[in-house]
Amino acid sequence: MSNDIENGESIKSCIILCGGKSSRMGQDKGSMIIQDKPMIKHILATLNHQINEAIIVLNDTKRIERYSEFINPKDYTYKITFVEDKIKNKGPMPGIMTGLYEIKGDYALILPCDSPYVSKNYINTIFEEIDENYQAIVPYHNDENKLKTSEPLHSIYHKSIIPEIENLISNDVLHIKGLIEKIDAKFVLIDNKKIEKKEFRNLNRPQDI
Repeated sequence: MSNDIENGESIKSCIILCGGKSSRMGQDKGSMIIQDKPMIKHILATLNHQINEAIIVLNDTKRIERYSEFINPKDYTYKITFVEDKIKNKGPMPGIMTGLYEIKGDYALILPCDSPYVSKNYINTIFEEIDENYQAIVPYHNDENKLKTSEPLHSIYHKSIIPEIENLISNDVLHIKGLIEKIDAKFVLIDNKKIEKKEFRNLNRPQDI
């Protein structure tokens, strides 16, 4: 898969959120060294041959400069774009909005920078679930409460939801599950067959490593 995005192609986009404060970890998570390389580079390597573009959302220009120093676009089969979060310190919802503004396609997979265990199988599987009748593809753990047990930061969203995100942010509603309630979402079970639970393990604290 070329890192040049061609017109008319069914574009697979990914938005990687790196705008958090990392207060529980005590240091910037995306650039934190895990198994001899920055955590985000595990995700970027997994995305090779799976997508056409990755939008990396960071919360200021200094972090964009720092990430640009250790991420070489030539190492990847897709286009990488660094963008600054439009709204700072409001959680992941503005980061999703920022990324959706930038994508060339209609849908984007969201991934947090602290989930280095996501696999090529998951990326391929979740993209296959895209249905033009839905604005989101959302994995979940338990049939008894799909929304409560969902994984909104490993979901796919259509850029048509941008106005809904803007409305929620303006009302200081920042929980992404509140967004999912307001859009047409297709829920996909995490069944440990097609989608494994380990895909969603993230690293929030030093003891998680």
